[in-house]
Amino acid sequence: MRIIAGQWRGRKLVAPKGEATRPTADRARETLFNMLTSRLGSFEGLRVADLFAGSGALGLEALSRGAAHCLFVEKDRAALDTIRANIASLDARARSQVEAGSVMALRASAEPYDLLLLDPPYKTGAGEVALDRLLRLGWIGPESWIALETSARETTCVKGLEIESERPVGKGKLTLLRLA
Repeated sequence: MRIIAGQWRGRKLVAPKGEATRPTADRARETLFNMLTSRLGSFEGLRVADLFAGSGALGLEALSRGAAHCLFVEKDRAALDTIRANIASLDARARSQVEAGSVMALRASAEPYDLLLLDPPYKTGAGEVALDRLLRLGWIGPESWIALETSARETTCVKGLEIESERPVGKGKLTLLRLA
């Protein structure tokens, strides 16, 4: 895995060992960030949350492209160690926060995030449940963009959110959502 673009373009990232984590492939990450760039224009100054963070590749890609800060949330111990190692290798500690625990246990946010990146386990419905909860807890506002990766066959439906775009990528599907 490598960073696709920005200040750390081409830098290698490590992935957690074992089967517990399914890192987003470089090609899917490139497609996702092309979709986001065409809508956002720039990542400069954005507050980003990388939820179900795995290796942290999505949040680190956003930081590489100019995001001001990224919160990484992950509960798997090996994945947390990997996220911390990737942050350290890019010297991104000042713009990163790692929270160990379940996305489902997050508390209310003082203000909405600009971009939420979710890559939950496939075929569990965890992404929809998390988005419903985050919406009620103030993580999502009128200016927020949400990117959700699911298996290609999963459908996404969260009350209060509308699908802006969907794109199949390999065995997965990338969905961009906004407030309805």
